[in-house]
Amino acid sequence: MNKSKIKIKQRARRHHRVRAKVQGTKGVPRLSIFRSNRGLYVQLIDDEKSKTLVSASGKEVVRESKIKSPKSKVPEGQAYGAGKSKVIKTKRREIKKKIAKLEQAREVGKLIAKKALKKKIQKIVFDRGGYKYHGRVKAVAEGAREGGLAF
Repeated sequence: MNKSKIKIKQRARRHHRVRAKVQGTKGVPRLSIFRSNRGLYVQLIDDEKSKTLVSASGKEVVRESKIKSPKSKVPEGQAYGAGKSKVIKTKRREIKKKIAKLEQAREVGKLIAKKALKKKIQKIVFDRGGYKYHGRVKAVAEGAREGGLAF
């Protein structure tokens, strides 16, 4: 079996396990995350009525604030050996992308919290969608907590 298909099946199993325990209501909706390579999408869902109450995405955040990642602190020629500037440039690019995605995820969390508070939603349950709780998923959760949501 293809390695990517195995990963997809494993994520689906984790997601079903999480969803068996997590239920959203109108008073305490479920914060659902979908993470792709290009974007991050977050929704607050009322499972009783199968309705999305609030949603936010990384695209909204980029449109609103134009997040810029800081320059990496990898010194020229030292980190990966002298004369290997091409390697350093690609590593810098990877670091910049990673920082930008993490910042974007945190901002998505803050945005969903802001929208939820406007609709008088303060308490939620967190559905990580089968993804492991680190990286962008963790950043969304931390951003939502900073924004004022309790879970």
